[in-house]
Amino acid sequence: MSDHILLINPNSSAATSAMMLSIAREAAAGSTAVAVATAVRAPSMIVTEAELAAAAEDVIEIGTAHRSDCKGIVVSAFGDPGLEELRRRVDIPVTGLCEASMLEASTGGRRFGIATTTPLLIDAMVRRAEGLGLSDQLTGIRCTDSDPFSLTGNHDRLILALSKTVCACIELDGAQAVIIGGGPLGQAADQLQAAFVTPIIAPIPCAIRRAIALGRATGKPRIVPV
Repeated sequence: MSDHILLINPNSSAATSAMMLSIAREAAAGSTAVAVATAVRAPSMIVTEAELAAAAEDVIEIGTAHRSDCKGIVVSAFGDPGLEELRRRVDIPVTGLCEASMLEASTGGRRFGIATTTPLLIDAMVRRAEGLGLSDQLTGIRCTDSDPFSLTGNHDRLILALSKTVCACIELDGAQAVIIGGGPLGQAADQLQAAFVTPIIAPIPCAIRRAIALGRATGKPRIVPV
């Protein structure tokens, strides 16, 4: 068994996987190795509930195939596709971007909002908050105005659009922390904190921290780099 956390990208973009892996390894800060696996049947970016549901099959297939050669799994899409079923099938820690970031954002009873680029996934995000018992702390979900594909293809425009959306979460909704809701938004999430006093929650680092913590809680040996 290899001592690493497996990051599963339910989107089929190799470039997104590379970006996520870089962020995850930085978040791990040498305490664990991180590897990545990329879905092959999904679109390059999941933007609808139908795509999110379909991605669950890839996640479960990849996760179960690797359950004996990793110490933990992170589902690296904000809707956490396939997370609950995968958790039932494997005996290692499994978490997802949405779960981990909502739990961190809500720490201490803090009220939190979500800034995202995918309006068709709002209902799925709301259901995740409900499933985690955090509906009362969710102040709202706000979306950028432009097409998510065009935004993610232009980093400067993406940062500007998300900044405006984060401001609305804070100033109009009263959020005490704001999650940047989307795996492909990982770089933007890392950069936005510098522009705000309010905590900006980056899902990928949250999920890596949670996977490490869950691994320690199981009483299994400490994860170390390979």
